[in-house]
Amino acid sequence: MALKDYIRDFIKLIYPDNCPACGRILLENDNFLCTKCRFDLPLTNFHLEKDNIVEQIFWGRTTIERATSLLFFQKKSRYQKLIHQLKYKGKKEIGFELGVLLGSQLKKSDWIKNIDYIIPVPLHPKRQKKRGYNQSEWIGKGLEEQLGIPQITDCLVRTKHTETQTKKSKAERWENVSSIFTVQNESFITNKSILLIDDVLTTGATIESCAQTILDEKKGGKVYIATIGYAKA
Repeated sequence: MALKDYIRDFIKLIYPDNCPACGRILLENDNFLCTKCRFDLPLTNFHLEKDNIVEQIFWGRTTIERATSLLFFQKKSRYQKLIHQLKYKGKKEIGFELGVLLGSQLKKSDWIKNIDYIIPVPLHPKRQKKRGYNQSEWIGKGLEEQLGIPQITDCLVRTKHTETQTKKSKAERWENVSSIFTVQNESFITNKSILLIDDVLTTGATIESCAQTILDEKKGGKVYIATIGYAKA
């Protein structure tokens, strides 16, 4: 065993890794989540189901080819804790691991092979500077590694700094994000199939605004959607 392996194992002995969902110490063969939390993942399997609940959110609102979420998202659950750490506690690596999990599921779908580029929902530069990163980009990094589909982060831009959506009604959420995105580097969407990604989908207002901004360019592109969580509005 190399010296660096001895050092790594010694550090883990003194400072063991913990499951970010439940806090249990991770065992040697655990990867990111403990065995129990991985087994209990509330998977939706929406990526295998056409006209699923997530797709129905966008009916009559904008033209989405397919839409899915990895997990059913419930407040105060251990999986909400994952998103909270990702967004507010600087744990950007959680986004990467969740992206890998999402990608492993999307591989089983019949439509993921259509995707040309992954585009994360952008943050306004002020919010990204304050947070230090865009959590959706880190989800995209995991997807990119798992699927081999490039992520593009300089195509869709947020032009207006808005308040958080957390405590807003459906109508307020839509008004809050209407016409706040723009497209640059249009070549990335021209006749391309785009996978828009975000952390949690509730009313779909933000990601719908992103999708509509892309489709309004009338460049022949198609939009697909994937998020980590689906929270019933």
